[in-house]
Amino acid sequence: MGENKMSDVFQFMKLSRNPGEKVEASVRKVEFKEIYQPLHAVDAADQAGRCLSCGNPYCEWECPVHNYIPNWLKLVEEGRLFEAAELSHQTNSLPEICGRVCPQDRLCEGACTLNQGGFGAVSIGSIEKYITDEAFKAGWRPDMSKVVWTDKTVGIIGAGPAGLACADVLVRNGVKAVVYDRYEEIGGLLTFGIPEFKLEKSIVHRRREILEGMGVEFVLNTEVGKDISFDKLMIKHDAVFMGMGAYKAMRGGFPGEDSKGVLQALPYLINNVRQSMGTLPVDEAAISMKGKRVLVLGGGDTAMDCNRTAIRQGAKRVICAYRRDEANMPGSRREVSNAREEGVEFLWNRQPLAIEPMIGGTLAVKLGETRLSEAGAKGRSAVELVPGGGEVLECDHVIIAFGFQAEAAAWFDACGVRTENGSGRTKVSRGGKYPYQTSNPKVFAGGDQVRGADLVVRAVFEGRQAAESLCAYLFD
Repeated sequence: MGENKMSDVFQFMKLSRNPGEKVEASVRKVEFKEIYQPLHAVDAADQAGRCLSCGNPYCEWECPVHNYIPNWLKLVEEGRLFEAAELSHQTNSLPEICGRVCPQDRLCEGACTLNQGGFGAVSIGSIEKYITDEAFKAGWRPDMSKVVWTDKTVGIIGAGPAGLACADVLVRNGVKAVVYDRYEEIGGLLTFGIPEFKLEKSIVHRRREILEGMGVEFVLNTEVGKDISFDKLMIKHDAVFMGMGAYKAMRGGFPGEDSKGVLQALPYLINNVRQSMGTLPVDEAAISMKGKRVLVLGGGDTAMDCNRTAIRQGAKRVICAYRRDEANMPGSRREVSNAREEGVEFLWNRQPLAIEPMIGGTLAVKLGETRLSEAGAKGRSAVELVPGGGEVLECDHVIIAFGFQAEAAAWFDACGVRTENGSGRTKVSRGGKYPYQTSNPKVFAGGDQVRGADLVVRAVFEGRQAAESLCAYLFD
C-alpha cells in the first residue's frame, strides 16, 4: 500500500473489479447477515488505484450528494484513512449506509468510465463503506471542536435518512437538534424496512452513537400528533423539520387484494426485523414463510427485499411477478441477480387481475400477460394486457410490493402545511430565500415526504440542504 499506484495508468487493466467477496448463495440464504464481505486495506487501496482520475468525473455528477469520489479514492490508495473519512462526511451524513444500500450500478459505478469501457467499474460503494467502517474502528470521530453552540433548537420529526442528515448538519452549525420518532430505534426504513442481509442493524446503532456524541438528542417511541402535539413542538423549538418519509402502501385495485393471506410489504418486513431485534410487540404475531409457497408482486427493491426475506425464512417456493420485462424493472439489477441466485423465480410481463381465497386457506392468483407499448413522451412505455394471455397460480401467501406514497398528517391543515395537488407530498419551496420551507415559514421538510418514495441517498441530500436553509432562516 506504500507504493502509489495512481501513477500507473494501466492499473485498471492489471487488476479486475473487486466489490468484496460475496458469500455463497447456499450459505447466505439461510442467515440474515450482509452478503458482501468488507474489503481489506490492501484490496481497498488496489481498487482505489484503478480510478482514472477523470478530469470531469461522471461518478461524482451521478452521485445524488455529489461525493468527492476521485479525491477520497486517492486518499484511500495513499493510506490516508482519516482524511478520506473527513472528506466523505463533507458531502454525506451516512456514507457507510449509502455504501451498502445505494444502487451504485445505476449511479456512480454505472457512470464510471471503466464501466463504460468494459473493464468493470471501480468498486466505489465497497470503498465508501470501507472508509467509514475502518475509520470508526481506528477511533476517528467527526471533529466538533470548533463548533460554537447557539441557543437555537430545531425539532426534527422522523429519524430516517432525511432527519438524520438534517440533524448532522445542524449540530455542526451549533444548532441543537432534537429528533422525534415513533419507532423504538432510529433509522426509519433503514432499520425497519431494509433487511439485515443488506444492512446489519449494528451499523445504524453505531451511527446513532456517533450522532449522540455530536450532540443530537433522540426522543423515541414518540409519535407527533399522538404522544406529543405538533403545537407543542412549535412552541418548544425555533423551527421544525419534517422528514417523515413515505409509508402509505400503493394498491393494485383488483378483487381479493384484502384477502386473508395477502400481506403488504412493509408490515411484513418490519415484523421480520423486529423478530430479529427482539422488539416485536407482545400483541403482534410473528410472520414466517417457512414451508410456504409465496408470490411477491412488484419489481422494485422492496419486492426484492421481500423475496429474499421469504427465502431466508424457509419458504418452500418464492415467485416474483412484475408487469414489465426485466430490462424495464425499477429495482437494482444487483438485487435481482442476488435474489435469483438464492432461488427466487421470476415471472416477467405479468399483472395481477384477481386473488381468490380457496378452500383450505390457499390463494388462487389470476395473472394477466402484458406487453409494452411504444415509449411515450416521457420515455417510458405503457403496459397493456395481452388478450387471453396469463395463468392462475396457487400459493399460500401473496406479498404486495407496489411502492409507497407520502401522505399528509392529520395536523397539516391546522398548522398551515400544504401538500402538492392532493398527492400527499409536502409542498416546499425549491428556490427563493429558504429552500425546503413549507407554507408555514417555521416548518421545513425534505426527503421522501416531499419527493415521494425514492433513494436513501436523495433523502440524505435533501435533509442536508434543508439544514443549510434552516440555518439561514434561524440566523437571518
